[in-house]
Amino acid sequence: MNIEEYAELDATGVAELIRSGAVPADEVHQVAVEAIGTVQPEINACVAEPWSSPLDYDRTGPFAGVPFGLKDLVCHAAGVPSRWGSRLTGERGVVFDHDSELMARFRKAGLATTALTATPEMGYGGNTEPLVNGSTRNPWDLSRSVGGSSGGSAALVASGAVPVAHANDAGGSIRIPSSFNGTVGLKPSRGVVSLGPHFAEGATGLASEFVITRSVRDVAGILDQVAGWVPGERYRVQAPSRPYVDELSAEHSGLRIAVHTDSWAGTAVDRDVVAAVESVASALRDLGHHVEAATPTFDYDEFMVAECRFWATFAKDCVVAASALSGLAPGPETLEASTLAGYEAGLRMTAPQLSEALDIQNRTSRALGEFFTRYDLIITPTTNSPALPLGFLDHDDDTISAEEWTHEFHDHLSFTPLFNQTGTPAISLPLGQSSTGLPIGVQLAADMCQEPLLIAVSAQLERAMPWKGRRPAVHVSR
Repeated sequence: MNIEEYAELDATGVAELIRSGAVPADEVHQVAVEAIGTVQPEINACVAEPWSSPLDYDRTGPFAGVPFGLKDLVCHAAGVPSRWGSRLTGERGVVFDHDSELMARFRKAGLATTALTATPEMGYGGNTEPLVNGSTRNPWDLSRSVGGSSGGSAALVASGAVPVAHANDAGGSIRIPSSFNGTVGLKPSRGVVSLGPHFAEGATGLASEFVITRSVRDVAGILDQVAGWVPGERYRVQAPSRPYVDELSAEHSGLRIAVHTDSWAGTAVDRDVVAAVESVASALRDLGHHVEAATPTFDYDEFMVAECRFWATFAKDCVVAASALSGLAPGPETLEASTLAGYEAGLRMTAPQLSEALDIQNRTSRALGEFFTRYDLIITPTTNSPALPLGFLDHDDDTISAEEWTHEFHDHLSFTPLFNQTGTPAISLPLGQSSTGLPIGVQLAADMCQEPLLIAVSAQLERAMPWKGRRPAVHVSR
């Protein structure tokens, strides 16, 4: 197998080749290491050199031997140092003596973890430019951001270096990088993928764990392997009636689909982004669905009160945990200014303030739930614009407060956070391109635990508006 052959395949395709005996898994791994080395000097997507041998994995798993990137945040592997994009974890990072539940499931699925991917400090923001690792650069245009916080994973997948990589999402951190880099990113419903054993839920219920891929069939196949209840989980989500992969061929028609292109924050939306969403709406009509302009009604100012409090609580919890694990003290020598401001705001948070935020979250969730009694899906932009210039968010700006920081990244990236606060599933698909050739993601969202419907409609759109073959300027085959 050469790099060009490897880069043509998604995770399912690589797994099929290995399973058939056409290519040994060890050979695939060596090609992946070479591929990562080809693009890493330009995009800076990894936080360490790829391993000469992958982490142990189940060689009978359905994705046995498929090269995989592990985001350096939350999900962790036994014996592998984690830095979380922060100086607070020390020069060597923190090391756990056990896998997180999701990591164990990745191994059981057969995914061959080959590299650690970059994240902003603690995942606290919408671009991937931490002081400890430097800027991860967009393979479509090296002057552009990869988004965040799963920016390293998205860049590695988009550039052909690995077919799939771990990601997590508390405000858009799977979907935003997918939009900026031209990949596929599903944020599952709250509780579908375990955050155990260390978290009952992530970021006051905002966070979900999963992967970034290049195809919808990889989304379905990997979700079949990692979704499901674990004893002691706060939420027990009923398993779907059939495997997610069976939804790939489901022929839905006549769905009630809302389309909305105005920013809920009132901020500008790029005309190419609007055009991309309108093109998808037209394709859905051609597929026999009923599509009309509509939006859930909720109080955005109130929503942002809750967001500011949840994100400050998240920053505080991350900093407290990192400090306890490393023995280092939080401060300007160990934290970027935005994270430090969020940590300090979290320390000041009162129980009544957090309770009020949870009340707002409930009202927002009820409003969206009522909306989904009238519509099966809503389509929106994933991001307000194609990939923004590097530095569009300065994580080390000590002149702004935690609240101002939260508003700043929500203003730029206003379409994704609603589905975190409500816990509902949403996926970004690379269905558009800007006038300058940058990818544009279109977001599909549905009611709680409607991943089967999202996968089915996403597969319809992938067939109707295929994106396979689009390659960025920096790619392993070039």
